[in-house]
Amino acid sequence: MDKTENASPPTQSATVTEEAVPPVVPLSPQQIEDLNTRAAKADENWDRLLRTTADFDNFKKRAAREKVESAQYATCSVLQKLLPVLDNFEMALAAAQTAQGDKLASFQSGVQMIQQQFKNVLAESGLEEINAADKPFDPNFHEAISQQESTDKPEGSVLQQLRKGYKIKDRLLRPATVIVAKRPAAKS
Repeated sequence: MDKTENASPPTQSATVTEEAVPPVVPLSPQQIEDLNTRAAKADENWDRLLRTTADFDNFKKRAAREKVESAQYATCSVLQKLLPVLDNFEMALAAAQTAQGDKLASFQSGVQMIQQQFKNVLAESGLEEINAADKPFDPNFHEAISQQESTDKPEGSVLQQLRKGYKIKDRLLRPATVIVAKRPAAKS
């Protein structure tokens, strides 16, 4: 019997070749200046990126806030158009009170029902009346068209409200038109 020996392949010796490390070459002043310029430009671009990212985040937040406000106050222009109608209803009621007869009472009752229905619709839309009567004058909610001497009311208070004011949520829609009390002039 022939014996065949399993011969293992010859092993190669691991030769590590050392890569040649390039010699350290000193940089010229021009190259150093060029690298400094590039580093400064990289820093400037990084700062610009950070500012742009912050500006974009602020824009997104502002756009979201304006969208919410826009939805809350979307009815303002419609309500401003409806206010003269309400004023006319109130003037009709005032005129109807001076007339006489059974027909007038029926007319007055009908107009009052329309007015109340109209006020309810406006209130459901967020409209609030500003009651200025007998209150101190507030330029944030009142528009003074004149002053009148009065001994009954303190100076600076609303003597008479000529036209109602309105607000929707926290925003003034129309100031109340008022006459403000002032002290009587001293008699000589």
